[in-house]
Amino acid sequence: MSTRSPLVTLLADEAPSATFPPFVRARSTTYRVQLVTKRAVDVIGAGILLLVSAPILLVAGLVIRLTSPGPVLFRQERVGLGGATFTMAKLRTMVVRRADVIDLAEVYDCENAVCTKRPEDPRVTPVGRFLRRSSLDELPQLWNVLVGDMSLVGPRPVVRYMLEPYPAVGEARARMRPGLTGLWQVLDRSASESVLAMAAADLTYVRRFSLLLDARILRATIPACLRGEGAI
Repeated sequence: MSTRSPLVTLLADEAPSATFPPFVRARSTTYRVQLVTKRAVDVIGAGILLLVSAPILLVAGLVIRLTSPGPVLFRQERVGLGGATFTMAKLRTMVVRRADVIDLAEVYDCENAVCTKRPEDPRVTPVGRFLRRSSLDELPQLWNVLVGDMSLVGPRPVVRYMLEPYPAVGEARARMRPGLTGLWQVLDRSASESVLAMAAADLTYVRRFSLLLDARILRATIPACLRGEGAI
C-alpha cells in the first residue's frame, strides 16, 4: 500500500464549475494580518533565494545558450492577483521555433472536454527536461515574487485561455497571488494530470489558506523537487 502525503487529505471534492461562496474571510482582521505576513515572507524569502541561486542561474543560462539557439529566458503573460496580467519569466526549456507556440494536439490528450498532459512534450530540449524535472527552470520567478506579481506559495499562474471555460475558478484564483509552488505541485499527481484536478487543488488552497498551510507546502516542495516530482 502506497503512502501519500498528508497534504493530499486537504484536496476536498471541489467542483470547478461550482459557484464560489462569498469571500467573507477578506473582512477578517486575522486573515488580513496573515496576508501581510505572507507578503513579508515572500520579499525576504525571494531576496535570499535569488542571492543563493545566482550562480545556478548563471551556469544554467550558459548551458542553455550553448546547447540551444535562442534567448535564455522564456517570458509569457499569465493571470495574477485580481485577474491582472503580468509577465512571468522562466529559463527556456523549449526549442525557440516552437517555444511560444502552444500546440495542444501535441501536448495534451483531450476527451470530453477534459485534457490530460502527455508524459513527454516534444517541444522540450534535453537540457530543458533536466531543468523541468529539477524545477530549476522556475528560479527566475523569484523576481516575480520579489516585485509582487507572485507569491512563494499560491495557485500556479496560468495563461488566460485555460481559465475561460471555468469563470468561477478564475474568480476564485484571482483572490490570491499565484505561487512559485502550491498544493497542486506537491500532491501525488501520477494518477491525474488533468486541468480539472489542478483547478480542484487551487480552489482548496484558496478556501483553506493559512500561513501554516503555506509552511507545509513549502516543506513538501523541497523533497518533491529532489525526487524530480515537483515540476513547480
